[in-house]
Amino acid sequence: QVQLVESGGGLVQAGGSLRLSCVASRSIFSIPALGWFRRLPGKEREWVGTTNSVGNPNYADFAKGRFTVSRDYANNTVYLQINSLQPEYTAVYYCNADMNGMDYWGPGTLVTVSS
Repeated sequence: QVQLVESGGGLVQAGGSLRLSCVASRSIFSIPALGWFRRLPGKEREWVGTTNSVGNPNYADFAKGRFTVSRDYANNTVYLQINSLQPEYTAVYYCNADMNGMDYWGPGTLVTVSS
């Protein structure tokens, strides 16, 4: 099992950047897949990007070039860097850990981008 807690959301202006953090309750060396999803207003939750156990990332097509997922093994943290924020990025962002087929989720952090 793992508990995940996100932070770093808030109200930001379009064009800015933001880094979200997710702290895990255990060593992230032991988490095979660790990454981020988001839920846009009125939409289903969608995948943003994930890192494997050695930190190599994969991204959804919309996230390539604008979103960066990275691991900090010393602090058991996974980050989501978002650049060139647009109002359509307004969403609740969730941290996700996939461990042996079991999904674990954080409570989410709201990002609101103003135009």
